[in-house]
Amino acid sequence: MTNEEIKTYLHHHKIGLLIPTYNNDQTVESVISEACSYCDDIILVDDGSTDKTKDILSRWNGKINIVSYQINRGKGNALKEGFLKAKELGLTHVITLDSDGQHKLTDLPIFIDAHQKNPDAFIIGSRSFDNPNMPNQNTFANKFSNFWFRLQTAHNLPDTQTGYRLYPLATNHYMTPFNKRYEAELELLVRSAWRLLPIVSIPINVYYPPKEERISHFRPGKDFFRISVLNTFLCILAVIYGYPSMIIRTIYRKFKAHIE
Repeated sequence: MTNEEIKTYLHHHKIGLLIPTYNNDQTVESVISEACSYCDDIILVDDGSTDKTKDILSRWNGKINIVSYQINRGKGNALKEGFLKAKELGLTHVITLDSDGQHKLTDLPIFIDAHQKNPDAFIIGSRSFDNPNMPNQNTFANKFSNFWFRLQTAHNLPDTQTGYRLYPLATNHYMTPFNKRYEAELELLVRSAWRLLPIVSIPINVYYPPKEERISHFRPGKDFFRISVLNTFLCILAVIYGYPSMIIRTIYRKFKAHIE
């Protein structure tokens, strides 16, 4: 697909690009510039950046939709603000990508193909874990997260940690996360599975810069602890709400299909 074909498809199907950012002034402008060549409906959420991000974004006022606030509140809050803005703009879907240049916009045709086949699905990118520049902690964290996701939902996904996703906002009633930081992405995935929202995994390409050039705001100690607490809570909630909800929804859908 050409850039214009991608842009036309995204606009026609009310799909926007959502880019949360925090202190990525070295890469955010190039990500925005490239995104504009693929999509007319771009939402960028500045999650309280303290570097030169705000100066850079001032050059994009009126060209993209910018949501900005002064205090860093975490990626979960940035997603929440972005979803609310998308609803205000009349978008029914958003594709989220990071502002550090890790996600490749050339993968958008893969998302479009999956969306054409599954228009109501939650589409999630799946990375290849044989990338020589991928941090070792990413591989461990993903296996850890995949195990708990399978336990909490009875679904098996190869990559539950990637932020390159297509959220079907309208189908999912514009669900927003309760958690404010990184663990919000896992929370949204689990809650969507409990609602029996179709979840489709697609292969994506990821760029990892050399270690000395890498910028990460993930805090291994604090964030891993928060994710562990969330997983414990979700396991308990899966027993008292998640699995019963999936069973009831499944029975209701079969009954509805039968009477129709």
